[in-house]
Amino acid sequence: MKIREISKEERPRERLEQLGASALSDAELLALLLSTGTPGENVIEMSRRLLAQRGLSDLSACSLAELQALKGIGFAKACQIAALFELQKRVKIQDAKKKPLRSAKDVFLYCAPRLSCADKEQFLVLFLDTKNRVIKERLISIGTLDASLIHPREVFKAAIKESARSVLFVHNHPSGDPTPSPEDECVTKALFEAGDLLGIPVLDHIIIGKEKWWSFKEER
Repeated sequence: MKIREISKEERPRERLEQLGASALSDAELLALLLSTGTPGENVIEMSRRLLAQRGLSDLSACSLAELQALKGIGFAKACQIAALFELQKRVKIQDAKKKPLRSAKDVFLYCAPRLSCADKEQFLVLFLDTKNRVIKERLISIGTLDASLIHPREVFKAAIKESARSVLFVHNHPSGDPTPSPEDECVTKALFEAGDLLGIPVLDHIIIGKEKWWSFKEER
């Protein structure tokens, strides 16, 4: 059945206008984003199939190539889906920036939308104010953590420039297991020592896994 053959009161756009976005199903919302279906399958039917195959969480973690491998998803639709989930992540990050980071769990909740599904290691530094709120964040490296790539001088130079009261270090393990490696231990030791020397406390170094984290402060 084509969309125009569906009664007007049952079409996603009309339902959104009358009832609001919260009244729509996941498939209807996805259908509004994708706009068109495939020959023999309207956009609502296609959206239901995609969600049955992958689910929202799985779709959010798909690369462009993985999305395009799904029936009915070309480059343009893959970009639309990727943009949707990236905006969702950024909303969560913006909301989190308003809250102070007082525990490893707070840091996990702040960084997980960005890091927990990343396919490469990313090493971040968070610059904090006197109330432990994020002033700014900086990506230090991408790829396997290597002490030669993490320069305390550059990290703390940026902290001084941002007038940071303290700093937090965060990186992810794409394997999902946040247990620290010997290299993680080495990098953490050097960063804590540099913070002590410069009078800019390192509050913690958090390793992000899929659904859990490791805190050097809480585990030591």
